[in-house]
Amino acid sequence: MEEIYYLIKGLIIGLSISVPVGPIGILCIRRTLAQGRMVGFLSGLGAATADGLYGAIAGFGLTFLVNFIIGKQYWLHLIGGVLLLILGVKTFLSRPAEQGVPVDGNSRWHAYLSTFFLTLTNPLTIIFFVAVFAGLGVGSDGEHFLLAGILVTGIFIGSAMWWLVLSGFSGLLKKLLNPKRLRWLNRISGLIILGFGLFALLGLL
Repeated sequence: MEEIYYLIKGLIIGLSISVPVGPIGILCIRRTLAQGRMVGFLSGLGAATADGLYGAIAGFGLTFLVNFIIGKQYWLHLIGGVLLLILGVKTFLSRPAEQGVPVDGNSRWHAYLSTFFLTLTNPLTIIFFVAVFAGLGVGSDGEHFLLAGILVTGIFIGSAMWWLVLSGFSGLLKKLLNPKRLRWLNRISGLIILGFGLFALLGLL
């Protein structure tokens, strides 16, 4: 019964960390509309994987990794901000005519890995998980390692569920977009992602 409680708790945490609109959400929606539901979902799944990885590091008490990541906050924020600027410019300049081509395996891997590494550049995520696991008192012994594993699994599933729903819903809107609207979608999405990137870099000052 306790295991089910921690699984549900993990689902809620995974959803709560994924639902707020951010650059990953914008990328998921835009890629779904431009390249289909699978690419959009894989974009979100990359973020869910990174969340699960950070959750595992915090949950299993890998203190040396936690301290290392927190100690590199400045560089992680810098890399994340630069990545957002690159993605923003690329999105802004994308042409609808290029988005109708068949999606291959490389495109799917790119969608997954780009959001995976982008999410890893946010050290606040691991600080959040450290606080969550400390509050729940899991990860300190063998029995709690099991509960930590269940909680991490729930976090990944909850996050993945959100990206599945978001990409699925966004896919329903695809038929409403013509090339002109897609062009404006690219420009607006690109500017929003650029804004997130600039905000991240200005935060370093």
